[in-house]
Order: sequence, then structure tokens, then C-alpha cells
Amino acid sequence: MIDVQEQMKIIKNGVAELISEEELISKLKKSKEKNIPLKIKLGLDPSAPDIHIGHTVVLRKLKSFQDLGHQIIIIIGDYTGMIGDPTGKSATRKKLSEKEVDKNAKTYTEQIFKILDPEKTIVRFNGEWFSKMNFIEVGELAGKYTVARMLERDDFKKRFKNGQAISILEFLYPLMQGYDSAAIEADVELGGTDQKFNNLMGRTIQKEYGREQQVVLLMPLLEGTDGIKKMSKSLDNYIGIDENPNDIYGKTMSIPDELIIRYFKLTTNVHPDEIENMQNQMNENTINPRDLKMKLAKELVRQYFSENQALEAELHFISLFQKGKVPAEIPVVKIEGKDLVDGKIMIGKLVYCIGFAPSNSEARRLVKQGAVRIDGKKIDDCELEIEEGMIIQVGKRKFAKLYK
Repeated sequence: MIDVQEQMKIIKNGVAELISEEELISKLKKSKEKNIPLKIKLGLDPSAPDIHIGHTVVLRKLKSFQDLGHQIIIIIGDYTGMIGDPTGKSATRKKLSEKEVDKNAKTYTEQIFKILDPEKTIVRFNGEWFSKMNFIEVGELAGKYTVARMLERDDFKKRFKNGQAISILEFLYPLMQGYDSAAIEADVELGGTDQKFNNLMGRTIQKEYGREQQVVLLMPLLEGTDGIKKMSKSLDNYIGIDENPNDIYGKTMSIPDELIIRYFKLTTNVHPDEIENMQNQMNENTINPRDLKMKLAKELVRQYFSENQALEAELHFISLFQKGKVPAEIPVVKIEGKDLVDGKIMIGKLVYCIGFAPSNSEARRLVKQGAVRIDGKKIDDCELEIEEGMIIQVGKRKFAKLYK
């Protein structure tokens, strides 16, 4: 293992909060002296099947620990996942079925290993210990924390103040996540800054069960492609690591210029010195932000696919958007009879029917705002009748050819 001071330099890079630095240094010293790797924990609830680059901010920090010789332990919350993390939620979240959890967990693990070394990663499910707990043991766990302290948590506090329902089951979620840390005797737990309450619960529960307390390392949350809100699939401002390379490239090109350097720092393997040079170039206006954005887009595709696919995605983008060409391969969409009125379909409804808008009202809004083109021509008439063979374009990246 390398020197503790050098390990700390690598570990602290990009970190939002570390609780506490002194404890981590102590753990690293013991680890080096005894030649025993630290147990680094990340808990994941398989609530959605796809990992986006916002998730990779934490996963990449795990990889740093892994490269330093420490043991990564991924806890898939098959039991906590059936409750649902209440963090940031203004209402009780719908519980996932066991089948949904299993399916999402499988997809999660496949995508995680695009970043982590599968040979050096342990994956465990918290059903391993929660499925064996009897009611007395559940009661003992529930007795480790008070309702008053639970209501100090922002989302619970707001919901309680507004008279919104909070189920007792939701109170169990952070306790269960904390118990995961005690069960595996984690030395360090990673999470985003929104997971601070849950991660600190791990320290509390470990102490209650007579274990050494873990260090909590929190990474910043990555803004989505809108540049405003946290990256999220539900907000449709995400870049999935398993998406088509052309989509990854195109979505990256849509981020605001002010996020370019932040994305480089948090989502790529580009050396910090090179990133600092880019920042200086932007500050001095000696480089076009578009060129840096293209470099970022190409780097992200290369990381999750290959050098060749990154080059192809770049050429596709240049051809499609910089030269105004329509892609060579356009998906053909069949319109079902139920969507037709007297054998006809209007553009407003079509945009929704082919999945290019989440609702009829949103589809009509896109048309009226000029975001829809038919055969390359911008339209604003929602009642325009569409004919077979026409090419529909919504935004910059969505294309379809119609047949009935």
C-alpha cells in the first residue's frame, strides 16, 4: 500500500464532506501497518434499472479506493429497496415488488462493473441478514433511535409540519441502511451529499451494536443536462452510461457551458492538471466552449464503450448537427388503429403516441414552440395531418419515420 499522505490526497480529491478526516487517517495507518484493506461500503437501492453519470461520481471515488488496494463492498438493498429511500420525497414512495427489485439489481450490477473491477468487488444483498431477523430483533433495532431525532431530518420535518403522511415503515429505512454498516463492519461509507443523514445513521447504529464507527465520505451531487436540478431519470435531465453512444454524445453537448469543467472533474479520468488548463483557457476566452464540450462528450463515450465508438459518435454529431444532415438510420414507427381518427393522425397527437413527449399536452406545447419538424421543416400547427413516410424530428436527437 502507498503512503497514507498520498492516499489521503487521492481520496480527498473532489470530496464535498469527510466525517472525519482524523478518523480516516487513523484507519489508513492501521490498514497499512497490518496490511489489511479497509472495507469501503456503498449501499444501492435498485429503484431504477439504469445508472447515469450522476451515480458514477460516487462509483468513481470507490474505484479510487479500489486502486489503492482497499476492499469495495456493494450492498444491494433488496430489502430496503422494497421500502424505498424517503430522501427528498414529499410523499410516501410506492414500494417495489420483489420481482422489480431483482430485475433492477441485475441491471445495476452489470453497469457497475463498467467502472469497478468485478474481481475485486464484493456484492452482497441486505436480505442476507434482514430475512433472518425476527420481530424481537426488529424491535431492538427500532429502539436504537428516537422519533424526535428522526424528525430532525429535513424531508420528514417538512412532511410532518405540512400534515403529510409519514409511515413507520419509512422510519425503518435509515435504520436498516445503518444496520447494513454494522452487519459488514464497514470502515468507510460513501454517498452523495443528499445521503448524509442515512450515512451518519451507520455510525450511530455501529456504535449501538459495539462496532467501530465508519467514516462518512460524501460526494457532490451532479447537476443534470438542464444545469439546474440534480441529475435524475424522472426529470429527464440524465445521461445514462448504458445509452447509445450517439445519445451520450448528443446529450453531453446540450449541457450549459458553465458545467463543462465540473463534468470533467466529477465524471472523467482526465488528469487534474489538464482540467486546470482547460479552466484557465475558458477564463481567458482562448478556447471555444463547444470544443471542450466535444472533448468531454468523446471522453464519456470512450470510457463506457470504446475509442472507435467515441470517434463514430463524434462524426455522427458533426454530420447531424453541425452540417444539418438527417441520420442514415431512422427508426420506423407504426401507428396503431386506436390512435387514428377516420384513418388520420394529427401531429400534436403523433408526437405523444410515438413516445417523443410524456403527454398529449406536452406534445402540443412542443409543436407550438417550434421544437417539431416534418421532413426538415419547422411546424407549429398541432392539427397538421401526417402522412405515411414522413420523417418526424423532435428536438435535436429524436427522429422517426411513420407508417400505418
